[in-house]
Amino acid sequence: MPMTNKLQQYFPMIRTKEQLMAEIEGKPKLKSIFYSWKEEARQDFINFCTGARGVKMMYDFISKEILNPEIYRERVNEFLSLLLNQKVKILEVLPNDGTRLADESTLLIMDIVVELEDGSIVNLEIQKIGYMFPGERSACYSADLLLRQYKRVKQKAEKKLDSHTKMSYKDIKDVYTIVLFQQSPQELKKFKDVYMHRFKQESDTGAKMNLLQKYLFVTLDNFNKIKHNNDKIIKLDNRLEAWLAFLSMDAPEDIVQILEQYPDFKALYNQVYDICLNIEEVMGMFSKELLELDRNTVELMIDEMQKQADNLRTQNENMTLENEKLGLENEKLGLANENLVFENESIKSENESIKSENERIKNENKEIRAMMEELKRQNEEILKSLGKK
Repeated sequence: MPMTNKLQQYFPMIRTKEQLMAEIEGKPKLKSIFYSWKEEARQDFINFCTGARGVKMMYDFISKEILNPEIYRERVNEFLSLLLNQKVKILEVLPNDGTRLADESTLLIMDIVVELEDGSIVNLEIQKIGYMFPGERSACYSADLLLRQYKRVKQKAEKKLDSHTKMSYKDIKDVYTIVLFQQSPQELKKFKDVYMHRFKQESDTGAKMNLLQKYLFVTLDNFNKIKHNNDKIIKLDNRLEAWLAFLSMDAPEDIVQILEQYPDFKALYNQVYDICLNIEEVMGMFSKELLELDRNTVELMIDEMQKQADNLRTQNENMTLENEKLGLENEKLGLANENLVFENESIKSENESIKSENERIKNENKEIRAMMEELKRQNEEILKSLGKK
């Protein structure tokens, strides 16, 4: 039995390709939009609406609908509680203040900020592609949220009627930055057997202080590879893994396995397929998704070009340092050569002196031998003359 039919058993509202195309062809506006897309995009849309490719939660309009804290607060409470490994309850949904760089907003699937019942702040993001410098960026936005919380606490203290009430730093609560990466950055992708990374500031001496800023990075691509590493059988060990699978796995066979292990997720899938029934609205959102995808591709190319430029600059700096080192080595070698030449000249001069001294001694020896010969001759003559007498 085709997998699409199996999904239709779970979700009878799913339409066939023929039913979908009949509605599109029958409405000029929808037909115009549909055929303005590239062939690959048209096929993706058909697969999405007919269940042939399951259901893609990573579309912006889908994830924002499913995890809307204004409408489905208990659902988001549960997801955040699982991510933070503690029971949490949303008190208020805070507005995004627009401090993000313009290019970054195109790579965000979802970005919500909530205040919890204990006063702490949570920023939950889903990113299509991990930005360059993910740690630095997350730290900057965490710092921004911390400052926003400080201002809110200070304003509340000032509004109280009791003039003696003053703001205390103990009123500032934790700020959590949670980022789910559809395609994780290189800094995290290399940890192939891990999909959750928790960060917080700690002392190197063991001293304990709450420095408030905490981070959780979830690499969904690594999660998928880990869970698909056993003959296509997905074993979800806990409810958090069920949530991550729901958000990141869109193959029909994966959806069936999620539903078999966690049947209550059927309500969430039902919600998505109900959205797909409004073809005109979905096509409008899908067109926006394609536009964002094109912008993402450009931004990714810019990021990659920037990365290459940074690498080239680093290489050039390293080459410059290496050339400077070689220059110093050459200078040292030049000085060494000059010293060798000087030493050779000294040795040559010494050799000449020795040679000259040897010649002098040789000449002296010749003179001494001549004198000895002369003395010998004279002795012989004396002896001879004495013999005659």
